[in-house]
Amino acid sequence: MFSCLPSRRTSLTCLLLAAGCLLAVTSAQAVGSNATAQRAAFKQAYAAAQQGGDGWRNLAAGLHDYPLYPYLQAAALEHDIQQTDRTTVESYLKQYPDWIPAADLRRDFLLELARRQDWDGFLALYQPGSNDALSCDALQARLASAGTLDFEQDLAALWAKPNLPSACDPVLNIAHDQGLLTSARLWTRIDRAADAGQAGTIASLADWLPADDRTSAQQLALALRDPASAAVAAANWPDTPRYTQAVTLALSRLARRQSASADSAWQQLQARFSFSEPQRNQILHALALFHATDYDDGALARLIALSAAAQTDASREWRVRVALAQQEWPAVLAAIDAMPTSQQQDGEWRYFRARALAATNQTGQAQALYASLARETTFFGFLAADQLGQPYAICPRAPIDDSQQEQALLAQPSMQRAFELFAVDLPKLARREWARALDGADERTQVLAVKLADARGWYDRAAFTLNHDEAMHYYTLRFPLASQDGLVKQAEQAGIDPAWAYGILRAESAWVSDARSGADARGLMQLVPATAELVAKRNGLDWGGGETLYDPAINIELGTRYLAQVAARYNGAPWLASAAYNAGPNRADQWVAARSQLPPDLFIATIPFKETREYVARVMDFSVMYDWRLHGNAVPMSSRLTAIGQPYQLPDAGMARRAIDCPASVPVSTPANATSTSRTSP
Repeated sequence: MFSCLPSRRTSLTCLLLAAGCLLAVTSAQAVGSNATAQRAAFKQAYAAAQQGGDGWRNLAAGLHDYPLYPYLQAAALEHDIQQTDRTTVESYLKQYPDWIPAADLRRDFLLELARRQDWDGFLALYQPGSNDALSCDALQARLASAGTLDFEQDLAALWAKPNLPSACDPVLNIAHDQGLLTSARLWTRIDRAADAGQAGTIASLADWLPADDRTSAQQLALALRDPASAAVAAANWPDTPRYTQAVTLALSRLARRQSASADSAWQQLQARFSFSEPQRNQILHALALFHATDYDDGALARLIALSAAAQTDASREWRVRVALAQQEWPAVLAAIDAMPTSQQQDGEWRYFRARALAATNQTGQAQALYASLARETTFFGFLAADQLGQPYAICPRAPIDDSQQEQALLAQPSMQRAFELFAVDLPKLARREWARALDGADERTQVLAVKLADARGWYDRAAFTLNHDEAMHYYTLRFPLASQDGLVKQAEQAGIDPAWAYGILRAESAWVSDARSGADARGLMQLVPATAELVAKRNGLDWGGGETLYDPAINIELGTRYLAQVAARYNGAPWLASAAYNAGPNRADQWVAARSQLPPDLFIATIPFKETREYVARVMDFSVMYDWRLHGNAVPMSSRLTAIGQPYQLPDAGMARRAIDCPASVPVSTPANATSTSRTSP
């Protein structure tokens, strides 16, 4: 048994110990010796509860002391929400007031009461601070009792949002009928919606404007939905402030899609409308930026010519990228010098400043920059170390050993529920309980919780919990090997480097086995079912359907084969295959056709999509980290970045490897973890 005596750790630790002693002894004992049988019974009962009714109760007869028992009744009530009565829901909420399923049940039953238009029942259960739909339903409930709206008190906060759910439509209609939605207020929200790209909001509000204003608002919506058509129609628009706003928006958005067409339209329209200086700068910035992402002739000159007011971090960044694509090293230095100091300190620009200095025979300054950067555990830090032939700087922190606090964590009800939900294959719910359990926790508590999760095979908790400051250095937790899933064996059978396969997996899902993207990519290596099926057939593997991709072993088996297939398209080069894995082979082929003469580091820097640039750097960074985890040293990054068209040699026992060192006073470094999902910022 652990002690509940006061601890000298943190106040949170004391609270955890107290919670373990006073609140969770029964539950902890319940999960003890009979855990396997209880979990199996819970799974059966939960599956039955999700079908509604009371059939789950017989299956759960021995689970009354099991920590997840309240999830069963909630699941049944959720299924039967349209038939459930308020007394039953209130009874559950009273019994489990602070539980996550209680909060979900309250929300969903409130939505059901709104559908029934049972406004008295709604107001009895409603708690302010809910989502926008419930906020609007609450206003509608109040109005059902002959209430009136006060704009500042009732609507101002909602009105500030560029998009609202359909539940708000009845309230907004009433506000309009009461004369609260003046033209000034309508235009304020339309402007917000225009900035946020919400054409639907603008179109819905336009009908409430006076006739003269209505048409100009509709043109703003057109500029968002179809900027090419708006640019053509603008030739017949009047030169008024609102139409000029629509033209500015249309040209800016058209530049992103078709920079040449936007350029032609700008030449025709710039003299027709009285653009303000900010509007002119917005258009010129968009034209320069997206001519740059297309690497058009004159793109560098356009970026240099932008006025100071028209420049942004993005335009300054792309000035460097275009110069790198041309291998104009003095222009690279000039472009980096034109950045604000804070932007210059980014590892990417420090690395390319050093590259440019070396290329212009300023060797001493280049070496000093490389030496500073080589002390960081990042993609560019590893590249800098390769330039100097130095060991890689990897300074892992050993996980904390504190059995007393670990026991306190395990006794904390929310943490216990989190681990049990993970054990019974309900990872989404497990993550919610985890977040609640660690809300406000200090770093020590977070590390211990992650250590406990890692021991249970819940590997994704490290990536999402230890993602700040010094906690980033718990590398053995943040880069787990998970040998039971067979990645090393499967990668070797597929003929690819296991460290690279690990890097792809870590970048794709961060070990979230139930991950699912908007494009329906699933599981650890984010495979689309159609692609996985083709890979299975090509390799003579069994295919059990898309749901099997959530099984880590199956996902890894298929994912490594697909990686091998993609890599073969590029002579085995892992860095280029990573780009194709992220952006698709067709796009990668286009980039190769345009810039195949570039060295790999420059090619990566000139990939047009921010998401893919960062993805490739992240995968190659993670590949080094996993190489170190597997072997204690690493194949040099330069060996992984083979020139386009050059065959890639898989690491073998005879290949030279980079030693690992931990230099004194190594700065906290942040391997890229963020993943952009769209081309919103080139």
